Amino acid sequence: MEFVRVEVADGIGTIRLDRPKMNALNAQMQRELIEASREVTQDDQVSAVILYGGEKVFAAGADIKEMAEMSYAEMAGMHSRLLQDFAKALAGIPKPVIAAVNGYALGGGLEVALCADFRVAGEGAKVGQPEIQLGIIPGAGGTQRLSRLIGPARAKDLVFSGRHVPASEALEIGLVDKVVPDAEVYAAAREWAARFVGGPAIALRAAKQAIDAGWEVDLGTALEIERTQFAALFSTEDQKNGMRSFIEHGPGKAEFTGR
Repeated sequence: MEFVRVEVADGIGTIRLDRPKMNALNAQMQRELIEASREVTQDDQVSAVILYGGEKVFAAGADIKEMAEMSYAEMAGMHSRLLQDFAKALAGIPKPVIAAVNGYALGGGLEVALCADFRVAGEGAKVGQPEIQLGIIPGAGGTQRLSRLIGPARAKDLVFSGRHVPASEALEIGLVDKVVPDAEVYAAAREWAARFVGGPAIALRAAKQAIDAGWEVDLGTALEIERTQFAALFSTEDQKNGMRSFIEHGPGKAEFTGR
């Protein structure tokens, strides 16, 4: 991959966006994010994933020069599907995912961060969905994931205005989960991700799937999703190890194998 790197260390996989200067998400980069998502999903050595754009900028959005002269037929036929597909691939990683946000996370960049389970932002970070200023709307899940995260009224405020939201306000409205000094963003994300290393990988995957799938359906269907996932975990070694350890040694001492 040219614009996306996958780095694995200490059980943590980092998907690094690396297309200077602003990590503009062109079609090639979107395809590489799909490939990176597959790579960290399939790597059993990866317990948690960090999405990171570097010390200066997370991602300033889609590549406007690439899209400016596209016709409706071109956008409807392939490019809008690619926008949705790369975001679905990131959101579908069956492991805890943390976005480490420095600088700008705008448009498609914020949509990348919205695919994560948690977001850590630097004090100087700015996030937003400024597509309205281009005469369009978010196309990689922004209208949907944003409203599910912070509520429809706040999402409409951001999408209708296109304004840039500072990190302090993003924390206040629940758009990010933690704000730290800019120089500490990646370290804070790694510290968070490290909590999941050595954990019950199958149970973590089941929990993520149950929460994400349950959010989209009525309560009765969601409870059935939970029941099915819960019961399935009784076929795993981790469940047997975890419960035996609890009985014999008390809570918090189990060692898990991910099987």
